[in-house]
Amino acid sequence: MQELILGGARSGKSRLAEQLAKDSGWPVTYIATSQALDGEMSERIRQHQQRRPADWALIEEPLALADVLRREAATERCLLVDCLTLWLTNLLLCEDQSRLETEREAMLDCLDSLPGRIILVSNETGLGVVPMGELSRRYVDAAGWLHQALAQRCERVLFCIAGLPMALKGALP
Repeated sequence: MQELILGGARSGKSRLAEQLAKDSGWPVTYIATSQALDGEMSERIRQHQQRRPADWALIEEPLALADVLRREAATERCLLVDCLTLWLTNLLLCEDQSRLETEREAMLDCLDSLPGRIILVSNETGLGVVPMGELSRRYVDAAGWLHQALAQRCERVLFCIAGLPMALKGALP
């Protein structure tokens, strides 16, 4: 089962994803896409680490997400990817501008064939004003296109706001 959980910053989407992973009853591998490039991000990473159960495996992969998903997905295993918009940011900032499209397509192409449970977490960025800068607009566009493609492929899509999940596709857990 593939699930997409969307929400704004501090909406509760990561906590919801973590609870769903715990409730699966399967071994969990947490795939972190963030990089501790500044103090604020280091603090966010620390908070996520403190919440995670000690028995969860951790893989830190900022770019080659499809490779990790293919390698780690297994029957009766849960993979939790947090978060796709950080992954997109990492790819947008790559010197090789073609890497974003290559990695995005590889991730989308592999999803249908993955065994086990895949929980994808991403920031919904399209609810505010259109950004003024070119890179910011590319980011919002890339996130929107990715979310649309994932929503078509995933069995369940949830939107989290104020810590409350809303089912956009499939039933609430």
